[in-house]
Amino acid sequence: MRVLVAGDHFVTNDLVAAALHDVPGLDIRTLTLPWPLVPFGPVAEVDEASGGEDELIAALSGVEVAVTQMAPFTARVLAAADALKLLVVCRGGPVNVNLDAAAAAGVTVRSTPGRNAVAAAEHTIALMLAALRQIPDRHNGVLAGEWRSDLYALDQVGGELGGSTVGLIGYGAIGRRVGRILAAFDARVLVHDPYADPATLDGATAVGSKELLERSSVVSLHARLTPETAGMVGAAELARLPRGAVLVNTARGGLLDYAAVVDALESGHLGAAAFDVFDAEPLPATSRLRKAPRVVLTPHLAGATRQTAERAARLAADAVRSYR
Repeated sequence: MRVLVAGDHFVTNDLVAAALHDVPGLDIRTLTLPWPLVPFGPVAEVDEASGGEDELIAALSGVEVAVTQMAPFTARVLAAADALKLLVVCRGGPVNVNLDAAAAAGVTVRSTPGRNAVAAAEHTIALMLAALRQIPDRHNGVLAGEWRSDLYALDQVGGELGGSTVGLIGYGAIGRRVGRILAAFDARVLVHDPYADPATLDGATAVGSKELLERSSVVSLHARLTPETAGMVGAAELARLPRGAVLVNTARGGLLDYAAVVDALESGHLGAAAFDVFDAEPLPATSRLRKAPRVVLTPHLAGATRQTAERAARLAADAVRSYR
């Protein structure tokens, strides 16, 4: 069976090939995509893709199974890949695939949900703590020669996760893991997710979105970006938060109105914020977030661990085995 592994510099061809080593009868071809050395972006009608259609079409000649993280499986590519039967995408959702075109072409599409759940959950907790205690600002102050004992003043100190009420909007693989970690901090966890299975709440309490916002001193976003969830947190929602609350987003930038966030930070209503994702990436030089107070920013790296890449390769190999 001819297989194309279209890896990149994170989920590499070598990782996927090693995960497939025990599958007999595979004729593996490889194509190396430039991500993350070159940022991903839209290609034709698909998003978050890397590489070009023409090179992918050439590599797919006679290929029955393709494994990739970022290759652009557009309608044009799928129409040209007449031998393709299975496409495995090494990420939580196949956003770089035209699913309607795949279905029309008779191509089964599989993804690897949960591959980055550990990494993204740990990064979320790190951002919560960094925002609550303003660790980046304190670090930069020490490097600049400051030793500010005045930051022990009651109106300057941060808060704790222990004993706090933390609201999670979205409760998939990442949200559930964040909830379990928070439980170990002795935080009270509220969840808003209309699709969550009550059996998976692990001690968290399911509530409506308004109640979650009004009761939570920390809110973390973990929903998928869909037409239903786009812009789900804006000025009206931020106004419901208790004064001094902390907001974290490691999901997708389109969930949040960042202009409203900056307004809430500048007014003091929002105590701090921490973001790994943004409505425009890379973050524009003109973004107000760059000058906003009490904000912690990372460049969409929540899932960036070696274990995530290895896990994605293993899950993809499992999908190939089940196809055989």
